[in-house]
Amino acid sequence: MRRLYLQIYLTIIAITIIVFVSVGVLWRVAMASRFDHAIEAASDFVDDGLPPASAPYSDLRRAIERLHETLAADVALYSDDGMLLASAGRPIPRARLARAARGWLPGPGGPSWLMRLPDGRSLVIRLPRAPLGRGAWLATVLIALAVAVALGAYPVVRRLTRRLERLKSGVEQLGQGDLAARVQIEGKDEVAALAESFNRSAARIEELIRSHKMLLANCSHELRTPLTRINMALALVGDGIDPARREQLKSDIGELDQLIDEILLASRLDAVRAPERSEDVELLGLAAEEAARYDVAVEGESVTARGDPSLLRRMIRNLLENAHRYAGGGPDVRVGRTGDRNAWIEVRDHGPGISDGEREKIFEPFYRLPGTAENGRGSGLGLALVRQIARNHGGDAVCLAAAGGGSCFRVVLPAAG
Repeated sequence: MRRLYLQIYLTIIAITIIVFVSVGVLWRVAMASRFDHAIEAASDFVDDGLPPASAPYSDLRRAIERLHETLAADVALYSDDGMLLASAGRPIPRARLARAARGWLPGPGGPSWLMRLPDGRSLVIRLPRAPLGRGAWLATVLIALAVAVALGAYPVVRRLTRRLERLKSGVEQLGQGDLAARVQIEGKDEVAALAESFNRSAARIEELIRSHKMLLANCSHELRTPLTRINMALALVGDGIDPARREQLKSDIGELDQLIDEILLASRLDAVRAPERSEDVELLGLAAEEAARYDVAVEGESVTARGDPSLLRRMIRNLLENAHRYAGGGPDVRVGRTGDRNAWIEVRDHGPGISDGEREKIFEPFYRLPGTAENGRGSGLGLALVRQIARNHGGDAVCLAAAGGGSCFRVVLPAAG
């Protein structure tokens, strides 16, 4: 946003400079036109109005004065030996005669034009320098205008972009999960209308998320009530039902209960982009605790990440359950560190592996590999939760092909300290 206000501000200054230069060029062109006019008039005077060298002084004097009045310039006529024959206006130093054969002669008082006549005489015309009230005054006005534009434009541009910065900050807060984020409405222009629209949208999103959470909470409560009744009925039936059938029913009830938990957790992670509670978690020990449930050893080094221990535990548990459910046998679990910035956890299974086209899809909610849905394996939320938890902690989760077959699930998290 700072770049935006600098662009607007520098654009205004650049336009001012362009105007300044353009006016200067036009002024220069106008002055050049004036010089051309003077030269043309002097040439006509030499051809038609200048008396010969033998003419009386009074005739030369009157002719020189007419040229002086026509051009509003200083005029001097010198003989071939440098003697002043006649002049009008301010005196022109005779020393200028030796500075050039003919043409423009710079000097104090204004630029001069020296003409060598065929009879040896020299006509010097000095155009007066533009008075301070014109050239310098115009330059002073333009510089003052440029300074005034620069000083006056900065607070206006900065006020506009500061309001945009606050609006950008509110959008970022909303994107990070702060549903109560609002921006202050200032003025009655388009930026104020945009801020008002943002506040209305944020309020609507907050209302929808709240309704969504309430709906999920009510649904989970209503679903758990009949599940509890079924469990109680199974316990009361006792031996009146086939034991295998009873265990199957208990397994189905447990799976439904776990699905409800996973749906609620996924919904909460969608609404909150950062852990609600954060502390240092030793990943090697946490992974070893979860791996002990499957009699799996964990290799690697001690590394600490900062986050919610319950969520990180759930992430590791889902990886182990996924490997146990789909690959069979004990997975390989490793924990390590990449430099001083990142910690990683790898869970490698020895199953048939996952094709390249499926490795991203398996992290989508409720997506299951072909053939697993028919076998009733999982709900398709386990790996989606793994990635959600990893990203909730500032990391990510990917699926890689393991050397020798199988799949390797790698989670990278920011290391603490």
